Amino acid sequence: MADGSGQDFRGAEDPRLSSLDERLKEARHHEALRSGHVKPAEDAGYSLGNRVLAALIGSLVGSALIGWCIDRWFGVSPWGLIVSLFLGIAVAFRQILRIAGGRPG
Repeated sequence: MADGSGQDFRGAEDPRLSSLDERLKEARHHEALRSGHVKPAEDAGYSLGNRVLAALIGSLVGSALIGWCIDRWFGVSPWGLIVSLFLGIAVAFRQILRIAGGRPG
């Protein structure tokens, strides 16, 4: 009744219109991929791998630096580094599990 013809098309399901909507969504997605506005799904695994690697290296290097500083300041030569490396490994695995357990986009 919105267009004045006496028919209400808002509740009706037309397969032609739903097919057109699907084709339009697909065409918009392909155009966004072509123009570079949206990254393809193949990059998702590469990005996930980079995040995992960065979490692993960052946690280990950071904990080794903190352990080395503790060893220098308090004079407990190997123990500060050993304990902080084990804590760094635990933090790295926790981050990796959190990254890998996330829902895919």
